[in-house]
Amino acid sequence: MPLSRFLVALAALLTSAASLAQPYQASAPLSWELKNARWFDGEQIRRGNLYVEDGVFVAKKPARVNRKMDLRGQQVLISPLAEAHNHNLQTAWGWGQYADQYIDEGVLYAAMLCGDPASVAEVRPLAAAPAAPEVSFVTACITSSDGYPLAAVLPQASAEAAAAQNQIVLVDSPEQARTQWPAIKARGGTWLRIVLAHSERPELRQQPAMFGHLGLQPDTASELTRLAHADGLRVVAHVETAADFDAALAAGVDTIAHLPGYANTADEAPERFAISEASATLAARQRTAVITTTAATALFKLDPAPLAAMREVQRANLARLQAAGAPLLIGSDVFIGTARAELHALDALGLDRATLLRLATQDTPRALFPGRKLGCFDAGCEASFLLLGGDPLADLAQLDMPLLRVKQGRLLTRLADVAASSSQAEASTAEAAKPARKAAGKKAKPAAAPAKKSTSKPKAQSKASSKARQR
Repeated sequence: MPLSRFLVALAALLTSAASLAQPYQASAPLSWELKNARWFDGEQIRRGNLYVEDGVFVAKKPARVNRKMDLRGQQVLISPLAEAHNHNLQTAWGWGQYADQYIDEGVLYAAMLCGDPASVAEVRPLAAAPAAPEVSFVTACITSSDGYPLAAVLPQASAEAAAAQNQIVLVDSPEQARTQWPAIKARGGTWLRIVLAHSERPELRQQPAMFGHLGLQPDTASELTRLAHADGLRVVAHVETAADFDAALAAGVDTIAHLPGYANTADEAPERFAISEASATLAARQRTAVITTTAATALFKLDPAPLAAMREVQRANLARLQAAGAPLLIGSDVFIGTARAELHALDALGLDRATLLRLATQDTPRALFPGRKLGCFDAGCEASFLLLGGDPLADLAQLDMPLLRVKQGRLLTRLADVAASSSQAEASTAEAAKPARKAAGKKAKPAAAPAKKSTSKPKAQSKASSKARQR
């Protein structure tokens, strides 16, 4: 079967299966020959032949090939996307609702930033399956006794309810941090999440409406970071304002979750969210990564004028951080979505496409899973990739319908028979192309037109109707 017909047929089959809500399955690890391929290398589109064996890219064609595809320079390969900030896969219920959406959207790496140990223990075996997104879990989430996200997770926001829950650790002073540290460390994981929210405004603690929306005092955040680093743990800090951003930098955290200006829950002036050039320079010098989360702004349903003001702050903050060389990571914090929502939000803010794709396919997955060879197509790199119908640098919408999803050499599919049979006989789409051309009675055109046609057939992914509860 010619490549174009193969892709059209496979896309149609996947769409049909998706409509029946079949879970994704993974084939055995396949050997691949991808002739006349184009792929994004982090800066530009490269061309050549690619080979896969035993789950990694290799320099030479394997002795036996399970999938032989002549891409004819039309389709484009990219590494899978990564989501650095979400909460929808940290419970068994959320996993059942959203895990396949991650695979649908080509997001194969994710970080869940506020799970409790018991819930995460139920999910870890699911995340270890070959057809699942790979997830880094934070199980030590720390805020003040009146802090965020208590208002979101409690049925009734009160001091009594806050003290009774066990998902979030409550700490109100450096002394309490030291006393509670053994129990915090016992929650497991390699990351600690701390919350700074309106830390420059202590008067808000006297307002009942702000209960559950605040966070740690700066000296407590600094002590928790010191304790974590002494025990080899990394720290990610939730921030709201530019002052919180500065407090997180002063504490020495490794990552800052949220670009200031993603939300304005206290109805503050836009300038309170503007990062200074000095702060951006300090973030770059300390190599403190910043998770963007600009897509989450849409969840707050701001009026047009305040929304436009916040978007301008976001543009300015991104520009300052990029100019200083501070690391950026892609994360959405959209409970019913994935990093793909953040890619489109950043694209609308004017972020350069090549930079955007590099952040999503290289910088972010490598930050989530350090030490692994992710986001590359060189020999020895993990053979995980998406096949797109066209060039995402020219048209970012190409990301919205991957034609193929491959994880460590395994084809991910909703069709059990395709997953089971993929590793059997060698398949060559190139050899079948000649008879098809003769039947047409003229020289066949490249595969561009059929491939583009295939991108329009699958239906858009349905969105959950329930309102997301952000944490």
